[in-house]
Amino acid sequence: MCLPLISASANSPAFLSSILFLDMPQKDPCQKQACEIQKCLQANNYMESKCQSVIQELRKCCAQYPKGRSLVCSGFEKEEEENLTVKSGSK
Repeated sequence: MCLPLISASANSPAFLSSILFLDMPQKDPCQKQACEIQKCLQANNYMESKCQSVIQELRKCCAQYPKGRSLVCSGFEKEEEENLTVKSGSK
């Protein structure tokens, strides 16, 4: 089962105001794609190679939003930063 994600604001002092409906946490815009990856992996015995098209859909979703907007995209963002560091260090 894919559980709903809450925004990072739930871990901050702003959480109190969200309880008061002043600062409602936003749903992660790429949560649906992340859930589809979970379903695909479960259905395919966790063989990542069988879920590449679903993973690509998540990457497309992540590319539509600024860094930090989607919690489920944070892994891709970190991966991109590491790749840039490796590339710039190898020159």
